[in-house]
Amino acid sequence: QVQFVESGGGLVQPGGSLRLSCVVSGNTFRLHSMGWYRQSPGKERELVADITMVAGRTVYLDSVKGRFTISRDIMKQTVDLQMNSLSPEDTAVYYCHAQPEVGPESWGQGTQVTVSS
Repeated sequence: QVQFVESGGGLVQPGGSLRLSCVVSGNTFRLHSMGWYRQSPGKERELVADITMVAGRTVYLDSVKGRFTISRDIMKQTVDLQMNSLSPEDTAVYYCHAQPEVGPESWGQGTQVTVSS
């Protein structure tokens, strides 16, 4: 069984910054990639950013490019998401995602990010 520890969510004013962190542990195969998705009320879950663990290739949602940066630690199986210049449109529950090289994907429990004055 895979365990996730997500941290870093909270309330921030528009223009502010937050850093999300996710640690994966437990019965995990080597990870192909890790990333962050988000979901706000009435909307589908969407990919925010993803990074491959070995090569470090990244993918970003268009609306966060230039504001968010994803990074990873291969040995620790962690992924961080630095979020700058946050706007109310970034308000959502953010979910950590892990895709092993073999086997099914896994999801964290989610952490709330609220951007409001």
